[in-house]
Amino acid sequence: MRIGLVLDWYDPRRGGVEQWTHQFAAQLLAAEHEVHVAARGFARAAVPPGLACHEVVAGGSRIAFAGAAEDVLGRLELDVVHDTGCGWHAQVFQPHGGSRVAAFERNLELLPAWQRPWKRAVARFLPRYREFEALGLRQYADDGRRILALSKMVADDLQRFHGVAPERMQVIYNGVDVQRFSPLRRDEYREVVRDRLGVDDEVLLLIVAHNFRLKGVPTLMLAAAKLVQAGLPVRVAVAGGKRTAGYARWAHALGLRDRVAFLGSIDDVVPYYAAADIYVQPTFYDPCSLVALEALASGLPVVTTRWNGAGELITPNLEGLVLDRPDDADALAESLVPLVLSEARREAMGRAARQLALRQTLEQNCREIVAVYEDFVRTGSSRRRAA
Repeated sequence: MRIGLVLDWYDPRRGGVEQWTHQFAAQLLAAEHEVHVAARGFARAAVPPGLACHEVVAGGSRIAFAGAAEDVLGRLELDVVHDTGCGWHAQVFQPHGGSRVAAFERNLELLPAWQRPWKRAVARFLPRYREFEALGLRQYADDGRRILALSKMVADDLQRFHGVAPERMQVIYNGVDVQRFSPLRRDEYREVVRDRLGVDDEVLLLIVAHNFRLKGVPTLMLAAAKLVQAGLPVRVAVAGGKRTAGYARWAHALGLRDRVAFLGSIDDVVPYYAAADIYVQPTFYDPCSLVALEALASGLPVVTTRWNGAGELITPNLEGLVLDRPDDADALAESLVPLVLSEARREAMGRAARQLALRQTLEQNCREIVAVYEDFVRTGSSRRRAA
């Protein structure tokens, strides 16, 4: 098939949808599909051989990008266009950021309660949110396109906030590269990285995040402080983020001066999964966290929240734990105590986590999406040109 993929930037170092698209495109190329990517820009060193790159020249607005991407794609005579959430010209629409309205509502939880009604009222008049609304009307148009949701949570949000009928949607969770992310990496990296971080026999908690507040870094730090105050041997490694100085000062004030390492941007997180004992992500909103899947594949118990679509795959107390509230540091600390105290429990959960990841591979993810393409080409040809 001749397949078009649409995203803002083709750069796997950004993580999330960029990393997923890079991996997915490589899978499609290996299966001998012809793959075209339309994006604002490309990290050329990361582009795999055979991938056709189409730079979308547009202004800063999302509407301008969507219109310019439509112009680019309309000239290519593709069998199917798969948009990851930034355009409107697609036969398969899969918003990797989930519902923008739901994400906005979850972001409100980061504000003091008294500010939330004011923020919600003002937002409807701001150009940015009016643009989101206009874009969404075209992205979720009922014109025959297939809507893919990364989790049941996202599917529910698309129905609630965007009026997408359940019969128009299909849930396909993200997949993970189980060769790259594997417990086998521990022999290569574990001791080296732990020595570099100054970790001896302590239990190392890891989080990989760029948006610290949204992903729950403050909650993790507060929980870690409670564990340290209780005399438990824990360390925390925070991978990602750019402005960490303020967090480092706060860690010192919490009594975590030598207990938290802010690693900044990491080109390769594999060694840190190998060094860690538990992956913790008390997120306020994640459609289906790739890093949580990477941690599972690496053989780590994963502690997250019900606001992470990847948490739907986890059976509590088997592969990890799923908490109700991302801002409840007491509940997070309490949930971590049994795992910190028992290496045997961590190892058992880690083995189960690996088995879960083996059922959620990148290859399986690719097969499921290609099956949607094939079904569309077979049954939806009369409506293949999405508006």
